[in-house]
Amino acid sequence: MANGEMVMEPDSMPEALLAGIPVGGDRVRRHRLSTRLWHWLNAMTVTIMLMSGLMIFNAHPRLYWGQYGANPDTPWLEIGNAGGHGVLRIGSLALNTGMVLGLTRRPDGSLHATAFPGWMTIPTSYSLSDARMWHLAFALVLVAALLAYLVRSVINGHIRRDLAMRRGEWAPAHLWADIKQHALLRFPTGLAALKYNPLQKIAYGAVLFVMLPLVIATGTALSPGMDARLHWLVDVLGGRQSARSVHFLCAAGLVGFFAVHIAMVLLAGPINEVRSMITGWYVLPKERRAKAPAPGEEIAA
Repeated sequence: MANGEMVMEPDSMPEALLAGIPVGGDRVRRHRLSTRLWHWLNAMTVTIMLMSGLMIFNAHPRLYWGQYGANPDTPWLEIGNAGGHGVLRIGSLALNTGMVLGLTRRPDGSLHATAFPGWMTIPTSYSLSDARMWHLAFALVLVAALLAYLVRSVINGHIRRDLAMRRGEWAPAHLWADIKQHALLRFPTGLAALKYNPLQKIAYGAVLFVMLPLVIATGTALSPGMDARLHWLVDVLGGRQSARSVHFLCAAGLVGFFAVHIAMVLLAGPINEVRSMITGWYVLPKERRAKAPAPGEEIAA
C-alpha cells in the first residue's frame, strides 16, 4: 500500500493482502470491468423494457390467472378510472390513484384514460406495435447479457465467493441484526464495506436467480411464436394469463429492488458508490470511533 491506495482483487476479499491491510480512507479496487459493464447495460436494458412493457400493458390494463383473460372474466388487478380520477383495483380493494394511474390530464387540460401516463412509457404516445418492437429487441440484450454475466461469475468464482450465503448467515439472529443495522442506517466501514451482507446477498440472489429468469421464461411463454414451439412452458406456468401476471409481478419486484438500491446508494454516499461502479475505485468508509466512557465509568482491564 502506498499513498493511501491499494489495488485489491475486484469483487472479493482476499484472505491475505500481500501489500498490507487497507483501512478506512484508503482507495481500493472494488468492481471488475465485467461487473461494471453488466451493471450499466442491465440498468439501461431493464429500464427500456419496463417502460415499453407499461405501454404493452396499456393495451389491456388487467391481469388474470389461468389460460384465458377477457370479459366477463374477473381480473385480479385492473387499472381504470371512475368519478373523475384513476382507480387501481386489486381484488375487491379499490385505490384512488388521482391523475397518476388510470386517468391523466393532458397539457391542454383534457382528460385521457390510460393505465400508465406517457412519461412512464416507450413510446410516449400509444403504439402497441412500437412498444413490442422495443420490448423484444431489448429482451435479446437482457438474455445475452445475463447469460454472459452468470457464466463469467461462475468461472471467476464471484457467485461462490461473494454471493453465496454462508451457513451462519441464515441464522435468524444474524439476519435480524443485519435488518436492524439497515434500519438504523449503520453501513459497514473499513474492509467490511467490501463484503456483501446477508440482505444484499438475498436481494441480489432473488434478482439474478428468481426474478430475471422468471421474467425471461414468462416473456417467452407470452410470445405467440414461442408458444407454438414450447407449449409445455405455458402449461408449467399455469396458462398464458398466469404467465402474464407473473411477468408483471416480477417486473414490479425489479422496480422495488431498483428503488431500494438507489435509496441505499444515496444514503451510503452517492459519489463514492457511483464512482466505484464507473471506474472500479472505491474509498473505504472510515471506521467508527469507539464511544468514550461516561465520566465516572470504570474501564475493565
